[in-house]
Amino acid sequence: MEKKEKLYEGKAKILYATGDPDMVIQYFKDDATAFNAKKKGTVEDKGIMNNAISSKIFEFLQANGVPTHLVKRLSDREMLVKKVEIVKVEVIIRNRAAGSLCRNYGVEEGRTLHHPILEFCYKEDKYNDPLMNDAHITALGIATEKELDKIKAITFKVNDLLKSFFLALNIELIDFKIEFGRYKGDIVLADEISPDTCRLWEVGTGVRLDKDRFRHDLGNIKEGYQEVLKRVTEK
Repeated sequence: MEKKEKLYEGKAKILYATGDPDMVIQYFKDDATAFNAKKKGTVEDKGIMNNAISSKIFEFLQANGVPTHLVKRLSDREMLVKKVEIVKVEVIIRNRAAGSLCRNYGVEEGRTLHHPILEFCYKEDKYNDPLMNDAHITALGIATEKELDKIKAITFKVNDLLKSFFLALNIELIDFKIEFGRYKGDIVLADEISPDTCRLWEVGTGVRLDKDRFRHDLGNIKEGYQEVLKRVTEK
C-alpha cells in the first residue's frame, strides 16, 4: 500500500493518505505524553510495541464480533486502517478505582467498584478533555442518540472481552480509554488499544504494566510495555 501525504499528526500517531481514499496508514510514534500533554517524553520502541499489541487486540475483538478500523498490520510501526471520521468523544470504562476517579471523588486507589463505570470526555486537549454526559453529546451534535447507544453497547462488549483476554495473561484490566469513528455510516472502534490507553496491573503483585510508569516516574517504562507485548503475542 503506497504511503502518500501526511493527513494528521497527534501525540502518539501519524495518519498518512494512501492510493485508496477509504484507507489510511496509521504510524505509531515513540512519543509519550501524560496529563493532556503537560508531561512529554519518549519511550524507546514504544510505537513498535503499541502497534503489535493493538493489532493483536483488534484482531481478537474483530474475531468476536466487534467492528474496528483495522485492516491489517503493515510493518513494525504501521497498520492499514479504514479512514474514519472520529467521534470527538473519549469513552472510558473503569473496573477498579484509579487515576482521575480517585482524584475527583476521593476514592482509594484499587477499590473494587460495584459495577463498571462508563464515562464520556470531550476529546479536546485545550479544554482538558472535560467530562460529558449523553445530553451534552447529543445536544452539541457530536453524536446521535442511535450512535451513542451503539457506542455504549460496543464499549461494554469490549470490556467483557478484554477483561477475560487479559485475565488469561495474568493481567487485570483496571480501566481503559477507547475512541470511535464513522465509516460509511457505521460506528467502528478506532485509534488503538495498548498500555498507553489501558491501566494493566499484574494479578497478585499489582505491578503496573502501562503508561502510569511514565506518568508517575515509576521507572522501567519500556520493560512494562515489553511484558504486555510478550504476553499478548504469546497468547
